[in-house]
Amino acid sequence: MTEDQADKPEADDTPHADNTDKPEEKQDDAQPKSDKPSLFSRPSFWFIVIAVVAVIAIVGTLYYLDARQYEATDDAFVDAHIVRISPTVAGTLVEVAELDNHHVEAGRLLAVIKPNGPQAQLAEAQANVVQANAQVEQSNAQVAAAQASVLKAIDSARAPLATAQKAAQDLARYEQLRRLDPAAVAGQQLDAARATARSTAADAAAARREIDNAASQVEVARRQVAAAKAVVGARKAQVDQANVTLGDLRLTAPVSGQVVNRQVNLGSYVGPGSQLMAIVPDHVWVTANFKETQLRDMKIGQPVTIKVDAYPDIEFKGHVDSVQRGAGQAFALLPPQNATGNFVKVVQRVPVRIEFDAKNGPDPKKYPLGPGMSVIPTVKVR
Repeated sequence: MTEDQADKPEADDTPHADNTDKPEEKQDDAQPKSDKPSLFSRPSFWFIVIAVVAVIAIVGTLYYLDARQYEATDDAFVDAHIVRISPTVAGTLVEVAELDNHHVEAGRLLAVIKPNGPQAQLAEAQANVVQANAQVEQSNAQVAAAQASVLKAIDSARAPLATAQKAAQDLARYEQLRRLDPAAVAGQQLDAARATARSTAADAAAARREIDNAASQVEVARRQVAAAKAVVGARKAQVDQANVTLGDLRLTAPVSGQVVNRQVNLGSYVGPGSQLMAIVPDHVWVTANFKETQLRDMKIGQPVTIKVDAYPDIEFKGHVDSVQRGAGQAFALLPPQNATGNFVKVVQRVPVRIEFDAKNGPDPKKYPLGPGMSVIPTVKVR
C-alpha cells in the first residue's frame, strides 16, 4: 500500500467526520426547546391554585354561615287599615276641607252636608219634648187634685161614720135591755133603732166608697204621670235621633292620619255609602309574604331589617309581630280545588306582619310611608 492509498481513507474519513458533526450541532440547537418545564409542573402554579381554592372555600363557608341566619323576601309591602269616609245620609256638600295629602288629627271637620231637613226634624222633636213635659205637669196636677178629693171624702165621711157608729151602739143597748126585760123597751122603739142603724150604716158605706173612689183617682193620676214621663222619654229619644242625624251631616276624621284620595268637591251630591275621601292612619306596618319553607325558624319578636325601595339609603328596624295561620291562596275568592284534577305542588306564600321599631331605628312617621309601597324585609332567624 502506497502512502497515497493510505492517505485516502484519512481523506474519506474527514468528510465523513464533518457530515456527522453537523447533525449533532442541530440536536444541540433543539435541546433547550424540548427541556422547557410545563406550567402544571411548576410548584408555584399549584401553590397559587391551592391558595385560591382555599380562599374561595373560606369565603363561601363564611357567606353560608352568615346567610343562613337571615330570611328575606321582596314580596312585601307597607300596609295599614285605610279609613274610608262615607256619609250615612244623602245631600249636597256645602263645605269640604282643603286637606288633600295633609295630616289631620282625630275629630277634625272634613265635610258638611246641607242640613235643612234634619234641622226641621230636630226642632219638631224639641217641640214634642216641651209638649210632653206639659202633659207631665198636667198629670201631676191631676194627682194633686185627686189627693185633695181623697181628703175631702175623708172629711165628708166622718159624720156618717159617727152617726152609723152611734146608731149601732143604740141598737145594741136596746137589744140588750130587751133581752134583760122585754117590757123595758117597746117594740116600736126597737124597730126605729134598727132602721136608724141600717140607714146610718148605708150612709157610712157610701162615704167609704167615696174615699176609695178618690184614692183610685189618685192612682189613675199617678199612672198618667208615668205615661206622660214615658212620652217625654220617647220625645227626648227623637231629639237624640235628630241630633245624630244632624251630626251625621258633619263628617269628621275618626282617626289621626293623612287625607288621601279625595273624590268630591263643594256642591257635590253624595249618598249613603259613597266614598268622599280616605285617611291613612299614622300606624303602618309591613306585610311580607314569605315562602312556607322560610317559616321553619321564624318566631314572633325576631328582629327585622327593613329596606324601603323609596328610601334605599335608610335602614328601618322592626320585629316579627305575627304569622298568619294559613297561606294566602286559602283566603282567595275562588280557592283552588286540588282534589278535582291534576296537582302540581307549588311553594305557597304566608303573610307575616312586621311592626316598625321607632326606638331602635328611624321613625316611620317622619317619612311618607303609605300602603302598597314595596319593601324588602330581612328577618334574623338565628
